[in-house]
Amino acid sequence: MSDSVNTPESPQPPITPDGEHPDHAPGVSIRHTRAKGEPRFPDGPKADPAGSHFERRIRSFQPRRSRVTAGQADALQRLWPKWGLDIDGHQRLDLAELFGNDNPVVLEIGFGMGEATAQMAAADPRTNILAVDVHTPGQGNLLNLADRDGMSNIRVANGDAIILLREMLAPDSLDGLRVYFPDPWPKKRHHKRRLIQPDFLTLAATRIKPGGTVHCATDWEPYAEQMLEVLTAHPDFENTQADGGFAPRPDFRPLTRFEGQGLDKGHVVNDLLFRRVQHVEQPPAGA
Repeated sequence: MSDSVNTPESPQPPITPDGEHPDHAPGVSIRHTRAKGEPRFPDGPKADPAGSHFERRIRSFQPRRSRVTAGQADALQRLWPKWGLDIDGHQRLDLAELFGNDNPVVLEIGFGMGEATAQMAAADPRTNILAVDVHTPGQGNLLNLADRDGMSNIRVANGDAIILLREMLAPDSLDGLRVYFPDPWPKKRHHKRRLIQPDFLTLAATRIKPGGTVHCATDWEPYAEQMLEVLTAHPDFENTQADGGFAPRPDFRPLTRFEGQGLDKGHVVNDLLFRRVQHVEQPPAGA
């Protein structure tokens, strides 16, 4: 998983004493020559934090290589040591230490460019959001938004959410899980790559406190139906909707630009809100 480019690039103009290119315009990406193997952001997210040979497993995501703007790059360099973490699978996170408080923590898997995440964090500052993605421009953008608006309840994680859940989070450490508009993998042969599967939910259930919620949203109706079927069948979750169907979009989930474009095209967006069940141990027969 690498978003670096190791091929030589054309020479760049000299950098001024204040660290800027003389012809640089704010918000425009800067490309520079890197030696082979040189990290893209020395103090930022690693290209493959858990190691490409950590395990052999079908993944639900693909690395996304796209241009990073100067503002995003600056945020990654400045803020990653403070608010970012690489999912290396080698440490158990202390979430209270990570956020500096004991507030509830919600895990968000796949946040795109981070606008909706930032809006939710601003609207509910007493809830911490651990946001996971592999999209470098989005990581930089979310950090930039958090810094600009003075939000300290966001942490950005880089890498595989499965490794984060399995290796780095303690049991019952999360108050909720959000999965908004995941890759639908529409081709039938790719359905096994979809994130919301029974095994994933079993793992997530061990990390979500009883009473915590799983909130999914998608504009791909066949995937929405599969999500509903899989969540309904899972013994560790129950639907918050009395009719057992989809939920209205909660007020706390912002209407994103991507979602608005889909609605304009006639797409149907479905939300699913399920609750982690508290299992009651039955006394032994005859007790």
